[in-house]
Amino acid sequence: MKRILVPTDFSEQAGFAMDLACQIARKTKSELVALHVLDHTGLFDFSAGSSAYPLMGNPAGLDLDQEFMETLYSNAEERCTAFLGNYESSGLKITKKIKIGSAFHYITEEINEEKTNLVIMGSKGSSGFEEVLIGSNTEKVVRHAKCPVLTVKSKMNLENVKDIVFATSFKDEDSHVAGELKKLQEVFNAKLHLVRVNTPNCFETNRKIMAQADLFVKENNITNYTINIYSDKVEEDGIIFFAQDINADLIALATHGRSGLLHLLSGSIAEDVVNHAIRPVWTFRLKH
Repeated sequence: MKRILVPTDFSEQAGFAMDLACQIARKTKSELVALHVLDHTGLFDFSAGSSAYPLMGNPAGLDLDQEFMETLYSNAEERCTAFLGNYESSGLKITKKIKIGSAFHYITEEINEEKTNLVIMGSKGSSGFEEVLIGSNTEKVVRHAKCPVLTVKSKMNLENVKDIVFATSFKDEDSHVAGELKKLQEVFNAKLHLVRVNTPNCFETNRKIMAQADLFVKENNITNYTINIYSDKVEEDGIIFFAQDINADLIALATHGRSGLLHLLSGSIAEDVVNHAIRPVWTFRLKH
């Protein structure tokens, strides 16, 4: 791991993300990039439910007054400098970047053009009708990023992460995630708890699941793990409840990166888990 990206809106959750990023960067000797975007679309934040800068009445999509934008940029510079000042004693290399435009666009650009290995983002999460209205940048990044994304909602200590739940179907497609998953396991020096959530709509016998699990573990050289089968009506609930039952420290799962009509019809298990789990969630997109 060489480069970690931390999008920030200077919120408490963004601070949690930066704290963890510093811990991981120190252990892996990675470069840190703190990115703040003055988002002209009206979503100035990087976590559902907050707004770092109000649009002050200007309709989204229209050119903003130059003096107004210069003032916003200057304020952002000051806040970013103050935010990163908390980490000056870390001895880490932290690159500061401030952009004006679409937050999702610049996060994606940074990931793709700068060979980012991990994104760590703060998220408040949401539920119900609020999810539809908010349109979280965090959710979009989880869905589309070409590198792993770790979302955090509370303060984390790297040394305290001992148990990681990996929700999997044990199918071949999840083997694409295995390499990155093992890197995550190594960073935290944690035990993996592989779990297949058995639902009425996607039911398989224990015998078949265990055979698939054994093959998955063998083909991907997984070590320090347990294999688990957990029954629930809905896969998202099963993942969250299993993590709760074993008191896991982190949840990991793959996302298909669906968009458009397919996303509206099928939804996203990963995004639902990111929204509703109180634990940090690590995701990696299957389809590139």
